[in-house]
Amino acid sequence: MVDNAADLTALSFEDALRALEDVVRKLESGEVPLDDSISLYERGEQLRKHCQARLDAAQQRIERIVAGPDGAATGVQPFDGESVR
Repeated sequence: MVDNAADLTALSFEDALRALEDVVRKLESGEVPLDDSISLYERGEQLRKHCQARLDAAQQRIERIVAGPDGAATGVQPFDGESVR
């Protein structure tokens, strides 16, 4: 598990999600001492925020191809529906 917040930004979405799932499993086991649980919870929150930021960035990059009447691509349109040509 990555302990440094600076190292957190280097994690891919998939790696951060796996680490978050590991934190959740440990917390749900009920076998972690209280102080460790608090630290794990804080780590889980950092990982959750990192995953959400990665998802938000990916959504902003999603574009769909806009097809003209002949079916040919005429441009792209951002995910939120604003037209870009």
